[in-house]
Amino acid sequence: ATRSIHAGAAPDPTTGARGTPIYQTTSFVFDDVDHAASLFNLHNFGHVYTRLSNPTVAVLEERVASLEGGRAAVAAASGHAAQFVTFFTLLNPGDGVLYPEPCYVSYDPMIRLAGGIPQKVLATAENDFSLKAENISGVVHAGGVQSKVLFLNYPSNPTGASIGADELRRIARLAEEKNLIVISDEIYGELNYEGEHVPFPTLPGMKERTLLLGGFSKAFAMTGWRIGYACGDENLIKSMTKIHQYSMLCAPTLGQIAAETALKYALADRDRMRDEYRLRRDLIVKGFNDMGLKCFMPQGAFYVFPDIRSTGKNSMQFATELLEAQNVAVVPGTAFGDSGEGFIRCSYATARKEIEAALTKIAAFVKS
Repeated sequence: ATRSIHAGAAPDPTTGARGTPIYQTTSFVFDDVDHAASLFNLHNFGHVYTRLSNPTVAVLEERVASLEGGRAAVAAASGHAAQFVTFFTLLNPGDGVLYPEPCYVSYDPMIRLAGGIPQKVLATAENDFSLKAENISGVVHAGGVQSKVLFLNYPSNPTGASIGADELRRIARLAEEKNLIVISDEIYGELNYEGEHVPFPTLPGMKERTLLLGGFSKAFAMTGWRIGYACGDENLIKSMTKIHQYSMLCAPTLGQIAAETALKYALADRDRMRDEYRLRRDLIVKGFNDMGLKCFMPQGAFYVFPDIRSTGKNSMQFATELLEAQNVAVVPGTAFGDSGEGFIRCSYATARKEIEAALTKIAAFVKS
């Protein structure tokens, strides 16, 4: 679906169809990687597999584990890889996986690849796409499928919606009542604009039954470094490490050095980027509402999910015609599941002047 709206025209760089930060990785990271390469790490370890021979992986995993409540951690070759390994570790053929929709495009296919049965739980526009425990409850064990895993993603890609502390506690109680293993993808957790982000494992009784997924691509603007991680029970992490080793072997050495450096020295840069994203969020939400396309205020990530139903067009029509008429690329909501119909996803992880230019073009298209 996403590919088709790019066909036939070069998307304007102001558009924000992709969720890639505009910022460069902080200079501290490059300096430390260069220093490591020239003086020690790569001279001694760059020619071997990091998981087998490089102490860097232990340093990164220990640091991540300390930040995530002292639980075991495994460094993965991207957050996407951490998801893949988690599903293949946990699922047996026929196990049900509850997951929210609209959602990131890989969840359903990954579950199927691992032998699981996807069980989508609708996060509705009426609730600003924030997942509710009552919606989950209605799908658990539905259709004779034995639900084993509850997969969460907050703040969300594609909507930017998060889950409040009270609702998280209700979801936690449900997970305990139904004996669900929880996978919580919180890669956007550090890009939270309204109050404090509440990691799911910190909720009462959830540390033992939750695998937390994270990474460095979004908050640290390190998309190309391909480093993610999973934290959880030590025995489960050991099993995940085996599957990671036999599927993609290890996370890249340079990426691990870069990630550890980011955790040590780039926290102020991360916070500065977050504060700037908040301003751009406010700008783009106001722009869509001013042009008559209803858009709720997302709590995190760097996406908005405006409602285009008032135009009389479906999501694919709107995206295709906008591209052809104004050379502006957006992602149709249906790329993220059928429940995304009537919406589009736009990223504000780009320059402010480019957001303003894109809004002007979209407004002209809506009026035409």
